[in-house]
Amino acid sequence: MSQPLLRVSHLIKKFGDATVVDDLSLEIQPGECLGVIGPNGAGKTTTIRMCLGLTGPDAGSIEAFGLPIPQRAREAKNRIGVVTQFDSLDPDFTCAENLRVYGSYFGLPKATIEERIPKLLAFAHLQAKAAAKPGELSGGMKRRLSLGRALINDPDLLLLDEPTTGLDPQARHLMWERLQDLLKQGKAILLTTHFMDEAERLCDRLIVLDHGRKIAEGTPRGLIREHLETDVVEVYGEGAAVLAAAHAALAQRVEASGETVFFYLHDAKPLLAALAQNHSVRYLHRPANLEDLFLKLTGRQIRDDA
Repeated sequence: MSQPLLRVSHLIKKFGDATVVDDLSLEIQPGECLGVIGPNGAGKTTTIRMCLGLTGPDAGSIEAFGLPIPQRAREAKNRIGVVTQFDSLDPDFTCAENLRVYGSYFGLPKATIEERIPKLLAFAHLQAKAAAKPGELSGGMKRRLSLGRALINDPDLLLLDEPTTGLDPQARHLMWERLQDLLKQGKAILLTTHFMDEAERLCDRLIVLDHGRKIAEGTPRGLIREHLETDVVEVYGEGAAVLAAAHAALAQRVEASGETVFFYLHDAKPLLAALAQNHSVRYLHRPANLEDLFLKLTGRQIRDDA
């Protein structure tokens, strides 16, 4: 295995009495997408900020390309591309100018920047918007421009903090396609996301964080096999709770959320046969997925931002 592009070892960060990142370790290899999922306040964004040298850790170490962070963060960031949760595009500049000015921050030759601008606009599917300002763009266009801007320095590592939040399905799928293209080019990606289908589609490995601590790590399918039953039957309607009490023995695990009851089981046939005789409820039979994993490991309660 080659040298990891990013290595985080036993990282700890506290804000007052709250431990936001708690003994976190991770590595990312070239060409790999590592996903980090967890509830609001789990420590995802704080971890990215520490990897960029924007927030100092209280304990532990970070190396990017073998360089210690934050001590040599400026040097390391020449090979890193960043897309934050919220757009930081300059509203007074056009799309092309946003790329041009950002490229100048890396000290790139003007000829190199000018050569890359049309390619990155095409990558972001924004060729026709080169002269438009961010205020004239849709949310999806702004996110694609932010990704294109993050590539102006041709980085080896991308740190993407919820890059598709707020996008409609078409824009999300286009963003996924672009990220998969980058992975095929050998670039590495650290991705935080609340979209479990996104994590399953893009990530080679996943880390699940809760209260700043790593509680699970593995491939998406491997984590599902390790922690979940194979099948899920969702039952909807006013009679779902009564039905759950009557048929709970048919499942390994039963959970309720509002008027929906979730049956987690390895053999769904007996429950499906029983449901076929009951016309007072609706139901859906599906394989277990990452959302089920997320809810099992971190709970169903709403978390406030932290």
